[in-house]
Amino acid sequence: MRKVIDWLENRTGIETLIRDFLYEDIPDSSGWHQVLGSMALFSFLVQVVTGILLAFNYAPTPGEAYNSLKYIVTELTAGSLIRGLHHWGASMMIVIVVCHMIQVFIYGAYKKPREATWMVGVILLLVTLAFGLTGYLLPWDNRAYWGTVVTTQIMGQAPIAGPYLQRLLGGATGVGVVTFARFYAMHVLLLPPLTMLLIGFHVYLVRKHGVAPAVVETEPRKKFFPEQVFKDTVAVFIGFILLFVLAVAAKVPLESLADPTDTTYIPRPEWYFLFLFQTLKFLPGALEVVGSTILPGLAILALFCAPFIDRGPMLKIRQRTVAIGIVVLAALGWSGLTAAAYITTPKNLAIAGGEGVAGWQKLTPPELAGLGYYRQEKCVACHLTGGKSGIGPSLTKSPDEHRSAAWLIPFFKQPAKVIPGSSMPSVTLSSSQLNSLAAFVVKLTADDESALMSTPDFVTDGAMLYQAQHCNACHQINGAGTKLGPPLNGVSGHHDRAWLEKHFRDPQSTSPGTVMPAYKFSDKEMDAICRYLLALPK
Repeated sequence: MRKVIDWLENRTGIETLIRDFLYEDIPDSSGWHQVLGSMALFSFLVQVVTGILLAFNYAPTPGEAYNSLKYIVTELTAGSLIRGLHHWGASMMIVIVVCHMIQVFIYGAYKKPREATWMVGVILLLVTLAFGLTGYLLPWDNRAYWGTVVTTQIMGQAPIAGPYLQRLLGGATGVGVVTFARFYAMHVLLLPPLTMLLIGFHVYLVRKHGVAPAVVETEPRKKFFPEQVFKDTVAVFIGFILLFVLAVAAKVPLESLADPTDTTYIPRPEWYFLFLFQTLKFLPGALEVVGSTILPGLAILALFCAPFIDRGPMLKIRQRTVAIGIVVLAALGWSGLTAAAYITTPKNLAIAGGEGVAGWQKLTPPELAGLGYYRQEKCVACHLTGGKSGIGPSLTKSPDEHRSAAWLIPFFKQPAKVIPGSSMPSVTLSSSQLNSLAAFVVKLTADDESALMSTPDFVTDGAMLYQAQHCNACHQINGAGTKLGPPLNGVSGHHDRAWLEKHFRDPQSTSPGTVMPAYKFSDKEMDAICRYLLALPK
């Protein structure tokens, strides 16, 4: 073994490199408070490893990205765990990097000769936030899509550079394939190597100028190994255990497939950007640019310039009252804005663990088809939504106040006969269509009105086609239908759009021996039925 080590040392110098690294002189004041740098580095390595594992099964194209992610978390061995480690690891990395910078700021460790070390750390903080920003779009669910729409719009407000930044991100004409490709490229191809270079340079600067002491010391008094190495290792181990528990216990949210037509969706960013989101509410109109670009820009500039603003001698931590006061005020401001943003989050956006399910995803095909007929017959012209009064009565009553379907169907056919003097015209639909319309009206309440009325058109079109073709005679969705064929909930976890289209056109080619007939759908019908089925919850 000694000969092997000598050979490696002679050719690479690795033994000397490791010895110099482990036996570096560090201040006697070093201890548990200086483990955050090692934890930040380990957090980045966790992101790299889990990101690579996810990439093995991830399809980096809109639509397919969503389906591949559902496959990862529902079908792949430990897929849900890996995604949890990657998702929550991103949040943990941001928390650790911010805490590390707060510690350096309070201690004044950015002072001469460590100005460059601090400035590289600020750049690493921005790159860490950029990871979160670019990775936000990649699940391609409604939350990711509309959050990115807001992000690209905010970047477009930047003075002078705004239009160029928006064009660079592919968001000038809306979020689409180009935006997705560029966010993916930055998240996977650009930011990781940039981060590695910055981390390497940052560590080099730390080793060059040494670890900053908590108090003024004349010379180092101990070695990095074994005491500080042990503390760093314990801290990293505890951090990973916390991350692992979080990944197992807290399921990562995944909402419905991104729907660019769902303009009623109210976007929310990740928790670490909520303070900025809330700030924009206090600066409406022309002042929005102040909150979106000017104030954040000034804050970043202040961080960069901190070593040149505070050029005094090193002081004991209890004497750095101004620095502590700045940190406390910043923490109170961030916490207050973030809490306010959480409190004002609409109820229909709150996801109580697990996969988010839109209101329409809980309806059966007959009920969704009924919504389609409700729109087709323009019922909203008389029965207004949102609690407003119209020509006809409000339909958003509590379930116990609703008329039954047995009462509604004869009323739809002959309103004046059921309610003498009614001015409502007869509804000219078939019996099965009237059954669907009645099922939807019975389902409609004040609590779910907003969620159901915002159902995308492709969903109602797909459900109407599903009902017209009597698919429920063989298949089951949300408990409605028979079990002669396989249930269709969660079909996106097994098949993609191309498979479904082929299956409809030539069932024998995909499922030999099946009794399902071929369907000659038009392009519009094929699009509606496939999008509807792929958006069904598991």
